[in-house]
Amino acid sequence: MTQDQQTMQNIKCQILDLWTDLIGENLNNDEYLTLLKEIFFQYFDITNSEYLYLGKGMYFPVSVDAENGNITNGIPFAVLEPYFHQQYQFPNAFISILKEKYDFADDAILLRDANQKPFGIIILQKTERWRDFATTKHIHDFVVLISSVIQLIQKNYKANYEKKLNKELVRMTGIFHSSMDIDRILKAVLQGVSSAFPTFKSKLILSNDQDRHLTVDTHMFDYMSERTSTIEAFVSGDMTIEQATDLKCRLLNAPIKGRQGIYAVLQIFAPYDYVFVKREKDFIKHIAQTSGNALENAKLYHQSHRLVSDLQLINETSHRLNMKLNQEEMLVFLAKQLTKSFSPNETCFVLKGHDEYQVTTGSTAFFFGNSCEPYLKHVTDHFERSTDPLFVADFSNLVDDKVAFMSMMAIPIIIREKVHGFSIVLHNKPYFFSFDSFKLMQSLIRHSSLAISNTILREQLQEMVDRDHLTKLFARKYLDRYVEMSMDKDESGVFVLMDIDNFKMVNDTYGHQTGDAILVTIARHLTEMVQGKGICARWGGEEIAVYLPNQTFVESIDLVGKIIASIPKVTVPSVTVSSGVAVWHKELQANFQSVFQNADIALYEAKNNGKNQFRLFQTDDVTS
Repeated sequence: MTQDQQTMQNIKCQILDLWTDLIGENLNNDEYLTLLKEIFFQYFDITNSEYLYLGKGMYFPVSVDAENGNITNGIPFAVLEPYFHQQYQFPNAFISILKEKYDFADDAILLRDANQKPFGIIILQKTERWRDFATTKHIHDFVVLISSVIQLIQKNYKANYEKKLNKELVRMTGIFHSSMDIDRILKAVLQGVSSAFPTFKSKLILSNDQDRHLTVDTHMFDYMSERTSTIEAFVSGDMTIEQATDLKCRLLNAPIKGRQGIYAVLQIFAPYDYVFVKREKDFIKHIAQTSGNALENAKLYHQSHRLVSDLQLINETSHRLNMKLNQEEMLVFLAKQLTKSFSPNETCFVLKGHDEYQVTTGSTAFFFGNSCEPYLKHVTDHFERSTDPLFVADFSNLVDDKVAFMSMMAIPIIIREKVHGFSIVLHNKPYFFSFDSFKLMQSLIRHSSLAISNTILREQLQEMVDRDHLTKLFARKYLDRYVEMSMDKDESGVFVLMDIDNFKMVNDTYGHQTGDAILVTIARHLTEMVQGKGICARWGGEEIAVYLPNQTFVESIDLVGKIIASIPKVTVPSVTVSSGVAVWHKELQANFQSVFQNADIALYEAKNNGKNQFRLFQTDDVTS
C-alpha cells in the first residue's frame, strides 16, 4: 500500500471514528467543521481553510445565515458557475475570485451531492503535503468523502437540532394547553427560550391590560420608552430583528398574539454577530403563536370569572347601599369594597359642600395631610371641566415635583348630571391598575352615586323634619326623641326651658320681622354657648329649650346664668328671657314628660317673680 493510499485509509478511519464518537453529542456545524480542519492540519499541514455553503444564490461562510446575510459576505453562484464543469483542479481565474475574499485561498474543493449538484466549497491554503496528495488519483475519492461527510454532518445537526426544538415545543405546548394560569404560561415561554438558547437572555414585554405582578424578566409595554423594532413588532404582529449597536447584541422581537390581539412581545438578546437561522425563527414563531393562543384562552377564562365576580360585587354593593345607610356608613363601606377589589395604597372620597370640595369619611389618613395636594388639585381641576373619569398609569409624567404614588384612578360621583364629588385610589407602582379594574370602579361608583344621592336627599328631608325652618334649631319632636334616648343611656341630665319676656309687645311695637330676627339671633347665640355640651330646640312660639346630658348641676346652673345675662346684650332691640330648669338622675326613675313638666313649672315661677331670671325645680320634687 502506497503512502497516499495509507493516508486516504487513515482519513477514512479517523472520520468514521469521529462520526461514531460524536454522533450523539449534538455538535453544531461549526464544531464539526473545526474537527475536520484538524484533519486537514494533521495530514496536510493546512492551517487556513474555510467552508462556504450555497444559499439563496450566494456562497456564504458557515458563520453567516443565507436568509439574513449581507451580500458583501458572500460570493455569487453565477460568478463561480462557469468553472463548475471541472472536477479538480480549478484554474487560476477561479482561485483569484476566491482570493478577493480570502487572501489565503490557494486551492478549492467543490462539494457536490449525490446528483452532482454543488452545495459547498472548501477553500484551502496550499502546503507541500497537500500538493503531493492532490496530484494523486485519490483526490477524487477524498472530495467525494468530504462531500458525503459534510452532508451527513448537516443532516445530523439539523435532525438533532430540530429534534431538540420539537421536544421543547411538545413540552411547552403541553403546558400551554393544560393551564389557565397566566403566570405559568409566561414562565413557560421564558423557560422554553432559555432551554433552546441557553446562552441568550430573554424577556417579555406585556401589553398594558395585563394584570400581572411583574418579575425580573417581564416588563410593561410603554410606547414612550420601547425600541422602534419592539413597537413595530407589537403594532404589526410580525417578528423583527435589530442589530442593536447600543446594546451590543442582535435583538429579536416576536409578538405573542392570539385571535383578538397582541398580548406581549418576546425579546431575545443574541450576540452581536449571531444570525437566527430559519428553523430557529420558526421555533420562536411557534412558541409565540401557541403561547399567544394559550394566553388568550386563559385571559378569556379569567375575564369570565372576573365578570361573574364583578357582577356579584356590584350586586352586593348595590344591595348594601340600599339598606338605608347614612352617608358616613355608606362611604366607609365603599372604601372597604375599593380596598378589597383594587388593593390601593390610598383611598379618598371627596364631596362638594357649600360649593367647596371636602375630603370625607372613608378616606385614608394620607388625604388629610399636605402631601395629597398634587393629586387633589389635578383631579379637582379635571372635574371642574369634565365629567370623564381619570385613568393615570404614571402620575409622575403629569407633574414636575417628585410624587410617591404613580397609578391613579379617579371616578366622578354624578348626581343630577352634575359632579357632586369623586373617589380616588392610588398605588405607588406605575401601571398597577388594569383597564378592567378601571371599568369595575366606574360601575361601582356609578351604582353608588344613586345611593349617595338618595341618602343626601333623605338626610336633607330628615333635616327639614328635625330642624325649625326659621331658627335652624332642632324641632320639638327631635328634642323629645333625644331626651328620651338620653334618659335610657345617661346617668343624669338638665332640661332648660326659656321664654322671651314681653315678646308680644316686641312684635306689636317693631313688627313680626323684627321679632323673627330676635328669635334667630337668640337661636344662634344659644347654639354657640351650648356647642359640645348639649342641644338647642325651638319648643314653640317664643319658647326655646336647651338639654344638657351628663352635665354637673353646678356647670348647668352657671351656663344658664350666663345665658340669661348675655341675651339682652346680643339682641336688638334688647330683650330678656326667663327660664325654668329641671334636673333628673337615674336613681329617681323620672320620665321625659315629667322633666318637661317640671321645667315648665319652674319657668312659670320665674315669670311670676319679675322675669329676666331662672328658677330651678328642686330635684327632690321630681316624681315619676
